[in-house]
Amino acid sequence: MKQLEGRVALVTGGARGQGAAEAALLAAAGARVVIADVLDQEGRWTAEAVPGSTYAHLDVSSETEWKLILQSVIAPLGRLDILVNNAAIAQFGTIEDTSLQEFQKVHSVNVAGVFLGMKSALPYMKEHGGSIINIASIAALCGRRTLAAYGSSKWAIRGLTKTAALEFAPYKIRVNAILPGLIDTPMIRDVYGHERISTRGAAMPVGRAGVPDDIAKVVLFLASDLSTFCNGAEFVADGGEMAGM
Repeated sequence: MKQLEGRVALVTGGARGQGAAEAALLAAAGARVVIADVLDQEGRWTAEAVPGSTYAHLDVSSETEWKLILQSVIAPLGRLDILVNNAAIAQFGTIEDTSLQEFQKVHSVNVAGVFLGMKSALPYMKEHGGSIINIASIAALCGRRTLAAYGSSKWAIRGLTKTAALEFAPYKIRVNAILPGLIDTPMIRDVYGHERISTRGAAMPVGRAGVPDDIAKVVLFLASDLSTFCNGAEFVADGGEMAGM
Protein backbone atom coordinates (compact mmCIF):
# COMPACT_ATOMS: atom_id res chain seq x y z
CA MET A 1 0.00 0.00 0.00
CA LYS A 2 1.29 3.44 -0.94
CA GLN A 3 0.36 5.00 2.41
CA LEU A 4 2.72 7.93 1.90
CA GLU A 5 2.06 8.74 -1.75
CA GLY A 6 2.82 12.39 -2.49
CA ARG A 7 4.67 13.03 0.77
CA VAL A 8 8.28 14.07 1.28
CA ALA A 9 10.47 12.59 4.00
CA LEU A 10 13.90 13.52 5.31
CA VAL A 11 15.89 10.84 7.14
CA THR A 12 19.09 11.84 8.91
CA GLY A 13 21.81 9.28 9.37
CA GLY A 14 20.25 7.48 6.44
CA ALA A 15 23.38 6.20 4.73
CA ARG A 16 23.48 2.82 6.43
CA GLY A 17 21.99 0.58 9.07
CA GLN A 18 18.80 1.68 10.74
CA GLY A 19 18.51 4.93 8.78
CA ALA A 20 18.88 3.17 5.44
CA ALA A 21 16.15 0.69 6.39
CA GLU A 22 13.87 3.55 7.42
CA ALA A 23 14.47 5.38 4.16
CA ALA A 24 13.80 2.24 2.10
CA LEU A 25 10.50 1.47 3.85
CA LEU A 26 9.26 5.07 3.60
CA ALA A 27 10.11 5.08 -0.12
CA ALA A 28 8.38 1.74 -0.62
CA ALA A 29 5.27 3.30 0.94
CA GLY A 30 5.31 6.02 -1.74
CA ALA A 31 7.23 8.86 -0.11
CA ARG A 32 9.89 10.90 -1.86
CA VAL A 33 12.83 10.41 0.52
CA VAL A 34 15.86 12.60 1.08
CA ILE A 35 18.66 10.58 2.68
CA ALA A 36 20.98 12.83 4.69
CA ASP A 37 24.30 11.89 6.26
CA VAL A 38 27.98 12.77 6.53
CA LEU A 39 28.93 9.40 5.01
CA ASP A 40 28.71 10.65 1.45
CA GLN A 41 29.80 7.59 -0.50
CA GLU A 42 27.62 5.20 1.50
CA GLY A 43 24.76 7.67 1.29
CA ARG A 44 24.98 7.81 -2.50
CA TRP A 45 25.07 4.00 -2.70
CA THR A 46 21.98 3.77 -0.50
CA ALA A 47 20.11 6.36 -2.56
CA GLU A 48 20.97 4.46 -5.75
CA ALA A 49 19.53 1.29 -4.20
CA VAL A 50 16.32 2.95 -2.95
CA PRO A 51 13.97 4.03 -5.75
CA GLY A 52 12.38 7.39 -5.06
CA SER A 53 15.23 8.67 -2.92
CA THR A 54 18.04 11.19 -3.25
CA TYR A 55 21.13 11.84 -1.14
CA ALA A 56 22.30 15.09 0.42
CA HIS A 57 25.18 15.83 2.76
CA LEU A 58 24.18 16.97 6.26
CA ASP A 59 26.08 17.41 9.49
CA VAL A 60 23.14 17.53 11.89
CA SER A 61 25.14 19.48 14.46
CA SER A 62 25.47 22.43 12.05
CA GLU A 63 22.64 24.97 11.90
CA THR A 64 24.11 26.30 8.66
CA GLU A 65 23.93 22.87 7.00
CA TRP A 66 20.35 22.36 8.19
CA LYS A 67 19.32 25.64 6.56
CA LEU A 68 21.18 24.71 3.38
CA ILE A 69 19.60 21.27 2.92
CA LEU A 70 16.11 22.62 3.55
CA GLN A 71 16.55 25.56 1.20
CA SER A 72 18.37 23.75 -1.60
CA VAL A 73 16.88 20.22 -1.43
CA ILE A 74 13.55 20.29 0.42
CA ALA A 75 12.18 23.66 -0.77
CA PRO A 76 12.36 22.66 -4.48
CA LEU A 77 10.29 19.57 -3.66
CA GLY A 78 7.54 21.88 -2.44
CA ARG A 79 6.92 20.41 1.00
CA LEU A 80 8.21 18.40 3.94
CA ASP A 81 5.85 15.95 5.62
CA ILE A 82 8.08 13.58 7.56
CA LEU A 83 11.30 14.17 9.47
CA VAL A 84 13.15 11.22 11.01
CA ASN A 85 15.88 12.42 13.37
CA ASN A 86 17.86 9.21 13.24
CA ALA A 87 21.50 10.40 13.13
CA ALA A 88 23.52 9.56 16.22
CA ILE A 89 26.97 8.66 17.43
CA ALA A 90 27.95 6.41 20.33
CA GLN A 91 30.70 6.87 22.88
CA PHE A 92 31.29 4.43 25.70
CA GLY A 93 33.02 5.36 28.94
CA THR A 94 32.39 6.06 32.60
CA ILE A 95 31.88 9.62 33.79
CA GLU A 96 35.39 9.52 35.22
CA ASP A 97 36.91 8.43 31.91
CA THR A 98 34.82 10.61 29.57
CA SER A 99 36.35 13.94 28.64
CA LEU A 100 34.28 17.09 28.32
CA GLN A 101 35.15 17.18 24.62
CA GLU A 102 33.83 13.62 24.12
CA PHE A 103 30.67 14.42 26.08
CA GLN A 104 29.99 17.58 24.11
CA LYS A 105 30.63 15.86 20.77
CA VAL A 106 28.00 13.21 21.48
CA HIS A 107 25.48 15.83 22.60
CA SER A 108 26.18 18.06 19.61
CA VAL A 109 25.05 15.27 17.27
CA ASN A 110 22.50 13.36 19.33
CA VAL A 111 20.78 16.28 21.08
CA ALA A 112 21.57 19.47 19.16
CA GLY A 113 21.02 17.53 15.92
CA VAL A 114 17.46 16.69 16.98
CA PHE A 115 16.81 20.22 18.27
CA LEU A 116 18.09 21.80 15.05
CA GLY A 117 16.17 19.33 12.92
CA MET A 118 12.86 20.13 14.56
CA LYS A 119 13.52 23.86 14.66
CA SER A 120 14.61 23.97 11.01
CA ALA A 121 11.79 21.77 9.73
CA LEU A 122 9.01 23.63 11.52
CA PRO A 123 8.55 26.43 8.93
CA TYR A 124 8.30 23.82 6.16
CA MET A 125 5.60 21.84 8.00
CA LYS A 126 3.47 24.59 9.49
CA GLU A 127 1.09 24.99 6.55
CA HIS A 128 0.05 21.35 6.14
CA GLY A 129 1.20 19.48 9.25
CA GLY A 130 3.39 16.42 9.39
CA SER A 131 5.15 13.87 11.53
CA ILE A 132 8.49 14.18 13.31
CA ILE A 133 10.04 10.98 14.61
CA ASN A 134 12.97 11.19 17.01
CA ILE A 135 15.10 8.11 17.59
CA ALA A 136 16.07 7.77 21.24
CA SER A 137 17.05 4.51 23.00
CA ILE A 138 16.14 2.28 25.91
CA ALA A 139 19.32 3.74 27.42
CA ALA A 140 16.99 6.66 28.18
CA LEU A 141 14.84 4.52 30.48
CA CYS A 142 17.39 3.62 33.13
CA GLY A 143 20.94 4.34 34.19
CA ARG A 144 23.66 2.33 32.46
CA ARG A 145 27.32 2.13 33.32
CA THR A 146 29.76 3.45 30.67
CA LEU A 147 27.00 5.37 28.85
CA ALA A 148 27.42 8.77 30.48
CA ALA A 149 27.44 10.72 27.20
CA TYR A 150 25.23 8.53 25.02
CA GLY A 151 22.65 7.70 27.66
CA SER A 152 22.20 11.28 28.81
CA SER A 153 21.82 12.41 25.19
CA LYS A 154 18.97 9.96 24.68
CA TRP A 155 17.28 11.09 27.90
CA ALA A 156 17.42 14.62 26.49
CA ILE A 157 15.69 13.50 23.29
CA ARG A 158 12.75 12.26 25.34
CA GLY A 159 12.34 15.70 26.88
CA LEU A 160 12.71 17.52 23.57
CA THR A 161 10.13 15.23 21.99
CA LYS A 162 7.50 15.95 24.62
CA THR A 163 8.13 19.70 24.54
CA ALA A 164 7.92 19.82 20.74
CA ALA A 165 4.77 17.69 20.78
CA LEU A 166 3.03 20.40 22.81
CA GLU A 167 4.44 23.35 20.87
CA PHE A 168 3.90 21.90 17.38
CA ALA A 169 0.44 20.38 17.91
CA PRO A 170 -1.43 23.59 16.89
CA TYR A 171 0.16 23.19 13.45
CA LYS A 172 -1.02 19.56 13.16
CA ILE A 173 2.57 18.37 13.50
CA ARG A 174 2.93 15.23 15.59
CA VAL A 175 6.21 14.55 17.40
CA ASN A 176 6.95 11.09 18.77
CA ALA A 177 9.98 9.10 19.86
CA ILE A 178 11.11 5.54 19.26
CA LEU A 179 13.28 3.85 21.87
CA PRO A 180 15.12 0.94 20.23
CA GLY A 181 16.85 -1.76 22.19
CA LEU A 182 19.78 -3.77 20.84
CA ILE A 183 19.66 -3.40 17.06
CA ASP A 184 22.30 -5.09 14.91
CA THR A 185 23.63 -2.11 12.97
CA PRO A 186 27.14 -1.23 11.77
CA MET A 187 27.53 1.32 14.60
CA ILE A 188 26.63 -1.23 17.29
CA ARG A 189 28.62 -4.00 15.60
CA ASP A 190 31.70 -1.78 15.66
CA VAL A 191 31.34 -1.50 19.44
CA TYR A 192 30.15 -4.95 20.54
CA GLY A 193 31.08 -7.29 17.71
CA HIS A 194 28.78 -9.86 16.09
CA GLU A 195 29.29 -12.58 18.72
CA ARG A 196 28.33 -10.38 21.67
CA ILE A 197 25.27 -9.07 19.84
CA SER A 198 24.13 -12.63 19.11
CA THR A 199 24.72 -13.76 22.69
CA ARG A 200 22.86 -10.84 24.22
CA GLY A 201 20.08 -11.17 21.66
CA ALA A 202 19.58 -14.84 22.45
CA ALA A 203 18.98 -13.94 26.11
CA MET A 204 16.13 -11.55 25.26
CA PRO A 205 12.47 -12.58 25.63
CA VAL A 206 12.06 -12.76 21.84
CA GLY A 207 15.28 -14.74 21.48
CA ARG A 208 17.16 -12.44 19.14
CA ALA A 209 18.67 -9.00 18.67
CA GLY A 210 16.71 -6.53 16.60
CA VAL A 211 17.40 -5.74 12.97
CA PRO A 212 17.08 -2.30 11.31
CA ASP A 213 13.78 -3.22 9.69
CA ASP A 214 12.22 -3.72 13.14
CA ILE A 215 12.64 0.01 13.81
CA ALA A 216 11.80 1.04 10.25
CA LYS A 217 8.34 -0.52 10.64
CA VAL A 218 7.64 1.64 13.70
CA VAL A 219 8.87 4.69 11.77
CA LEU A 220 6.44 3.86 8.96
CA PHE A 221 3.56 3.59 11.43
CA LEU A 222 4.36 6.98 12.97
CA ALA A 223 4.86 8.59 9.56
CA SER A 224 1.50 7.35 8.28
CA ASP A 225 -2.11 8.25 8.99
CA LEU A 226 -2.42 5.11 11.11
CA SER A 227 -0.93 7.09 14.01
CA THR A 228 -2.81 10.40 13.76
CA PHE A 229 -3.78 10.33 17.46
CA CYS A 230 -0.22 9.63 18.64
CA ASN A 231 1.64 12.72 19.83
CA GLY A 232 4.35 13.10 22.44
CA ALA A 233 4.45 9.32 22.83
CA GLU A 234 7.35 6.93 23.25
CA PHE A 235 7.43 3.60 21.45
CA VAL A 236 9.78 1.02 22.93
CA ALA A 237 11.04 -1.54 20.41
CA ASP A 238 13.43 -3.76 22.32
CA GLY A 239 12.24 -7.35 22.02
CA GLY A 240 10.93 -7.22 25.59
CA GLU A 241 14.30 -6.41 27.20
CA MET A 242 12.84 -3.69 29.45
CA ALA A 243 9.66 -5.64 30.27
CA GLY A 244 11.20 -7.10 33.39
CA MET A 245 12.88 -3.91 34.57
